[in-house]
Amino acid sequence: MRPHRPLPAQHRAPLPVSAPPRVHERLRAAPDGPVTVLHRGPHAVYVDLHGWCTGVVDAQAAQVPCALRAAAGVLAELPARTAEVRDGVLHLDGRPLVVGRFVRVGVPALALTADRPAPLGVEEVRSLVGAGDGLTPYGDDQLCGWLAVHRAAGVATPEVDAAVRAMAYRTTLLSATLLDCALHGEALPEFGDWLRVVGTPAERGRAAALAAIGHTSGRGLLTGGRRALAGLARRSGSAA
Repeated sequence: MRPHRPLPAQHRAPLPVSAPPRVHERLRAAPDGPVTVLHRGPHAVYVDLHGWCTGVVDAQAAQVPCALRAAAGVLAELPARTAEVRDGVLHLDGRPLVVGRFVRVGVPALALTADRPAPLGVEEVRSLVGAGDGLTPYGDDQLCGWLAVHRAAGVATPEVDAAVRAMAYRTTLLSATLLDCALHGEALPEFGDWLRVVGTPAERGRAAALAAIGHTSGRGLLTGGRRALAGLARRSGSAA
C-alpha cells in the first residue's frame, strides 16, 4: 500500500453513504489510486471505477443501482474535482465516503411459469444498444427493463445477454454499467415498485412515477418491462 500525504482535518471528515452490495464489493476490490470524474451535476457525481461507472447520488437524483447514496445537500459541499480510491473507500476532493448501511437494488421475484424468454432477436439488440441521446440512451433503457423483468421471473436470456455484453462498447459507460446491473437483476427502485403491483389498481400510478424519471429513462424502462411481461405471459399460457 503506497503512502498518502496527510489531508487537512476539515477534508478528512467522513461522509456517510449507503451502498448496493455490488458497488461496495467493487470499491473494496479496486486498487488504490485516482479515478476519473465523468460527470458532475447538482445532485449526482459519476466516476470511472476501472471500466464500471460508479455514482454518488443524493435524494433528488435517480437512485441508480450503480451508485452510493448520500444525504440531501451533501453533494453541494463537494465540487468533485478529484476522486480516488483508498483502502476500498471512494474519496471525493479528499473526503472519504464511508458506507454505513446497504440498500437492496434487486428486482422483486415474479411468479411466472414461462421457461423461455420473450421474443427479442440478437439483431434488434444490436440496434438498441446505444440508440438515443444522453447519458442513458433510450434503446439501452428498454433493454434494461426487458432484462430486469426476465431476472425477476427467473428466466435465462443467454443469447440476449451475450449480445448486450458484446455491444456495450457502443454506448456510454454509465449506460453500459446500468445494462450490467440489469443483467444482474438490479434496477431503479421505481421499477421494482411498479413490478410489485403489475395487474393491480396501483399499477397505473406506479407506472406514471417510473415514466417520470429522467428525460427518457423511466419511459424506456417501462416500455422494455411491459414488452417482456407480455411475451413471458404468452409463453406461460396466461393472458397477456
